[in-house]
Amino acid sequence: MWLFSPLLVLLLLLLQSLCFGFGFSSQSILGFSRDDFPPDFVFGAGTSAYQYEGAVDVDGKSPSIWDTFTHAGHMVDKSTADVTAGGYYKYKEDVKRMSDIGLEAYRFSISWSRLIPNGRGAINPKGLEYYNNVINELIKHGIQPHVTLYHLDLPQTIEDEYAGWLSPKIVEDFTAYTDVCFREFGDRVRHWTTFNEPNVQSVSSYDIGFFPPERCSYPYGVSNCTFGNSTIEPYIAIHNILLAHAEVAALYKRKYQAKQNGWIGMNVYTFWMAPFTNSTADIRATKRSFDFQIGWVINPLVFGDYPETMKKRAGSRIPKFTKCQSEKLMKSFDFIGINHYTSAYISGDNIDDSNTGLRDYYEDMSVITSVSRNETPSGQFIPVTPPPPDPNGIRMMLEYLKDFYNNPPVYVQENGRGTPYNDTNLNDTERVDFLRGYIGAILEAIRNGSNCRGYIVWSFLDVFEFLSGYQTRYGLYLVDFEDKDLKRQPKLSAHWYSNFIKGKQEGLFNLETTTLHGTKQVLQSQM
Repeated sequence: MWLFSPLLVLLLLLLQSLCFGFGFSSQSILGFSRDDFPPDFVFGAGTSAYQYEGAVDVDGKSPSIWDTFTHAGHMVDKSTADVTAGGYYKYKEDVKRMSDIGLEAYRFSISWSRLIPNGRGAINPKGLEYYNNVINELIKHGIQPHVTLYHLDLPQTIEDEYAGWLSPKIVEDFTAYTDVCFREFGDRVRHWTTFNEPNVQSVSSYDIGFFPPERCSYPYGVSNCTFGNSTIEPYIAIHNILLAHAEVAALYKRKYQAKQNGWIGMNVYTFWMAPFTNSTADIRATKRSFDFQIGWVINPLVFGDYPETMKKRAGSRIPKFTKCQSEKLMKSFDFIGINHYTSAYISGDNIDDSNTGLRDYYEDMSVITSVSRNETPSGQFIPVTPPPPDPNGIRMMLEYLKDFYNNPPVYVQENGRGTPYNDTNLNDTERVDFLRGYIGAILEAIRNGSNCRGYIVWSFLDVFEFLSGYQTRYGLYLVDFEDKDLKRQPKLSAHWYSNFIKGKQEGLFNLETTTLHGTKQVLQSQM
């Protein structure tokens, strides 16, 4: 019997990318419908607390690090989410809209600083009431609540007291906060995600200083950081996040899971990666990029440790897991959540793995990226909003998770198409094409054996975006941010998605036209 090693599987997948590029090799039209998906597969849409709720200083809520960051004028458009889509006041009518279009699931997050304003200790009764009301409204309309416990918005009190995710103290405080969530909401919530995109958070917050708390060190940061150490802090932050996830999952499984009958998992940002050429250097760089981007989070969950590539490159700068911690991590998830928007070509020179000098995360990874083979890769991760679509990339990513990580249950928790802020045209055909393409590609992955369980569009309606403020719209519903009532209007994509979920609309997926669009810009993770 032939035994296929993970490296061989990766090489076969990379060879497919080299031969066919980003996109399917077939030139036929694939017709599909809601009925082609497994009966328990769920279709939904999502938002997050800071991006959707507004009401940042009412009813006992304390500031999060994103409140501090935006109020200091650090967004590219100088915006804040003080009001944003006004979900704190408009959740009932929004849940009614979700029900009207047929959403089966709604992914949202809980604001730690709204529920427990001091980060630990007393529960805010108004915050508790709000989230109970949201969950009850969803249940009333037959919509599954999919709750993310942490979506980047750390209470500022925790950051001020001990630098948040850089301290092991946060494991205890985060576990206590989640215990409250499980106890108060777990009788109605069946799907819990501990963290959203910890790989993005660790690099953006602690290496390049692009996100709060803006920690970085010269010459690595993109902001004028006044404190931080880009060479070690990203590794410390994600290490503490993983340990916190393991403790929270152990708590849930020990104390709540049997009686609440729920699932708990972890989210990671992904994009499909293919070598820029078939050179050994580019193939090696692509493998290294998979390890740094995806393996950084998923390897500890599945195998109990970081990828060997990372440990060789980062050396003593990357923390070690004890045997007990590794065992706890490997028992800590019932599913993996992925956020996925686009794909990238990877290039890189041959490097000396034994060189463990002082470098930041990007120098450790030592790759350069492009979204087109028409342009020589340059730079590392420069923002592209919106990133170019590549439906085939999500199929290949789901199959990669199947082949490398024992085919875990997977939820696509974010996937969507951004348009410029001034694009208020309700006839958003680009977004319809995007949804049709990606949903069709997910179906192909399922037919190829992927254990994908659900698809959640980002976002249900236009909200504040972490990467671009109000410069980009991702919503199925248009929000008029200039209107005092924040008027909502369904876009064509909302109608299409509704008809598809209800079985009234077939997706016609042109496999020939799903190749990655060429561009001169360089890819950054979409957050």
